[in-house]
Amino acid sequence: MKDPNQYAPGWNLERVRRVIQHYDSQSDEEAVAEDEAAFEDRATTVMDIPVELVPAVRALLAEYTD
Repeated sequence: MKDPNQYAPGWNLERVRRVIQHYDSQSDEEAVAEDEAAFEDRATTVMDIPVELVPAVRALLAEYTD
């Protein structure tokens, strides 16, 4: 039977299964450590902004990256 799913470029069913297996097999401590490591890069930040400001922020970012 053909896989009915559509994947992003470079992805396939096997890769999706490996990612699912990775996260399903993590302990809570390992998951927290992985999340914390993602935020160690001091060149970026994560911000909580009101939804209504998202279009304006995207526009500013688009100007910055152009």
